[in-house]
Amino acid sequence: VQLQASGGGLVQPGGSLRLSCAASGFALDDYGIGWFRQAPGKEREGVSYINVGRKFYAPSVKDRFTVSRDNAKNTVHLQMNSLKPEDTAVYYCARASSRLIFSEWRAPRNYAYWGQGTQVTVSS
Repeated sequence: VQLQASGGGLVQPGGSLRLSCAASGFALDDYGIGWFRQAPGKEREGVSYINVGRKFYAPSVKDRFTVSRDNAKNTVHLQMNSLKPEDTAVYYCARASSRLIFSEWRAPRNYAYWGQGTQVTVSS
């Protein structure tokens, strides 16, 4: 199992970025994928989650971020719009141990595999 996150960078407030998580060694239909972020000095925070028939978002990103899957490429995307300085963090994708329900998706302990992270910096 491997997860490769990419697409981070420096963007001005109000701008957009699209993160990608390329998965290998398993099929996306069988497991959920979560996006997390961690800012310096802060705990890792769940941002979004997707599996078959379910998409969840943290309140702080709802209506600004959109998670999607490309099964043909075994890749999950996180489209981030209207970015704010407080979105600055290292973003990670992770594969859940199973398909998670709403009360479970934000807990890092429910994820068995993690990608290496990609830096997102929102600054003018």
